[in-house]
Amino acid sequence: MRRSEINAVLRDGDAFIKAHGFALPPFARLSPHDMQVRKDELRGVTGARLGWDVTDYGLGDFHETGLFLFTLRNGRAEDLSRGSGMLYAEKLLISKENQLSPMHKHLVKAEDIINRGGARLVVELFASDPEGNIDENADVTVPCDGVETTVKAGGKVVLLPGESITLMPGVWHAFWAEGGNTLIGEVSTVNDDETDNYFRDPVARFSDIEEDEEPVHLLVSDYDTWLS
Repeated sequence: MRRSEINAVLRDGDAFIKAHGFALPPFARLSPHDMQVRKDELRGVTGARLGWDVTDYGLGDFHETGLFLFTLRNGRAEDLSRGSGMLYAEKLLISKENQLSPMHKHLVKAEDIINRGGARLVVELFASDPEGNIDENADVTVPCDGVETTVKAGGKVVLLPGESITLMPGVWHAFWAEGGNTLIGEVSTVNDDETDNYFRDPVARFSDIEEDEEPVHLLVSDYDTWLS
């Protein structure tokens, strides 16, 4: 993605979040220069990969296949392994109308996907077979706001504002908005986007960036390069 395109997505996303009455934390407002100057005191932010995130999944068409994300809080893998400490994460996402977040699963992360406002959110589901691949035949049962819901392989659950779905590790899922853009909340166990995303098709979780203008904000994928 071009940096100018990412900057535009960040501005639009920020405005969409504000329009739904949600205030981002103070570190969301830091410029790249601010983060470079304060990098030592911001290690809790950068180490947990908190902040802005935009991806086109390496496919080059953000509006067709892409996602805006902002990670608000996140524990660490070692917390999970010892079973105590900060075991949770929280994100905001924006799915644009008909914009696909492609089919994938997690092996560690369990997550609630919550429609926080806007249009409908459609979630397509598959179970895993014994080898961990997509099971084209098995039904899928997931909790939706505490009520078990069963769909056939490739079935879709439609979430209206305020509704949610719980996805356990191994459940394959893709999602998109219908009827407009949707603000999504994600509450999960510790999140590791570098190692715990398994996609059905060959895509990339993070985008390569063409630097055609200065960044408005650093993405989480920028931290290692810009703050080393």
